[in-house]
Amino acid sequence: MNLRMNYRAANHGAFKAMMAMEQYVSGQFEDKVLYELLKIRVSQINGCAFCIDMHAKDLMKLGDYGDHILLLSVWHEVPIFTEKQRVMLEMAEVVTRISEQGVPLELYNKVREHFSETEIVNLIMAINSINSWNRIAITTGMYPGCFN
Repeated sequence: MNLRMNYRAANHGAFKAMMAMEQYVSGQFEDKVLYELLKIRVSQINGCAFCIDMHAKDLMKLGDYGDHILLLSVWHEVPIFTEKQRVMLEMAEVVTRISEQGVPLELYNKVREHFSETEIVNLIMAINSINSWNRIAITTGMYPGCFN
């Protein structure tokens, strides 16, 4: 594993802009478990080891969520996730893969049952944010512990 570049040092302004967005979005989530599950699942889809590692550790700081982390990639098949978490995970997957089918109206309506319009925008922003972080990390060769 070789870090291709330290993007933080190469373009501090871009890093600062991403951090501002991240701080805003993360501050909108009262349910930090939901937020970390979203971050981990999108990072799994994108194959971002750096972000999976970071957010799995962040989730573990919130409590005993080892089973949630282990079973997140197969959330469709296990009962440990709440209905709200399941709807959020489905939305996160669909928005991450938006070019494949858009966002079906049926899913949008399910999301509306659990989230207000403001919360839906926050979900979309969080999904966009972690997708951006994943793309930065993967492109620049980041891996767990690369900045230690």
